Amino acid sequence: MEYMHLGRSGLSVSRLCLGTMNFGWKTEEADAHAIMDRALAEGVNFFDTANVYGFDAGKGRTEEVLGSWFAQGGERREKTVLATKVYGSMSDWPNETFLSARNIIRSCDASLQRMRTDWIDLYQFHHVDLRTPWEEIWQACETLVAQGKVLYVGSSNHAAWQIVAAIETAGRRNFMGLVSEQSIYNLLTRHIELEVIPAAQQYGVGIIPWSPLHGGLLAGVLEKSEGSRRLEGRAKESLEKNRAALEEYEEFCREIGQSPADVGLAWLLHQPAVTAPIVGPRTMEQFEGALKALEITLTEEQLARLDEIFPGFKPAPMEYAW
Repeated sequence: MEYMHLGRSGLSVSRLCLGTMNFGWKTEEADAHAIMDRALAEGVNFFDTANVYGFDAGKGRTEEVLGSWFAQGGERREKTVLATKVYGSMSDWPNETFLSARNIIRSCDASLQRMRTDWIDLYQFHHVDLRTPWEEIWQACETLVAQGKVLYVGSSNHAAWQIVAAIETAGRRNFMGLVSEQSIYNLLTRHIELEVIPAAQQYGVGIIPWSPLHGGLLAGVLEKSEGSRRLEGRAKESLEKNRAALEEYEEFCREIGQSPADVGLAWLLHQPAVTAPIVGPRTMEQFEGALKALEITLTEEQLARLDEIFPGFKPAPMEYAW
């Protein structure tokens, strides 16, 4: 397993991040424990979750599954770089949503209790809160860091200007600020190449792509006709919109003798500022499949071919200005 520092921090994380969103409701607890054990055995030390994950089984359930896994000992907690998130509503009451200092502090304590741990390695803002000033957000985070409950702070789904505003405000408070940004990024969705990635490179922020296979569309959905028939709503519309490109993509993958899912992940590992794509398996088989992407090296010609199939963006303003 290869490791790299998360952004400008000194924290070493694996090139794949284990997403746990399915654990506790789509993946049974025992199976989730087995996947996490296998991840550590393979050297995957970076695990991502969120306080709201659990959905049908109840918000917070996924964090509880991690907590019962850590409770087994065997240095599971010590070996894991644990990332969770705050922002989403945990109840219908006011002040239990968004990024007020009150919600950040209370949500952190609740996550620590559910996960049966004393600290969170990476505490992430699950979405941008435009109504709460960064001074208030950083005041809460400074308190958590001083207490040893949080070690690093990251963002998710933030625009470039919001990342810059956050880091500049933190700098004026002599606080480290953001070390990572978790964004949707894959061959079909490349918008962060316009401004988020250039900002991340400038400020030393590691990119953690979520939905690296665009909900399965880049995993050979056309080849798996049964899977394409199961698609509904937005995913089905996206399939029809991108059918021609996906047909070309799957043919390209056959030509180079690699599975579409592996190529999609491998492509991300070749992109600047990307630290670790998040893979969110429901089964052990899906997790094992994701590991194969680490063994793929794409040539310059192959990367150029993928850019032809799925055109990306030049950094702004070069994309649209003379």
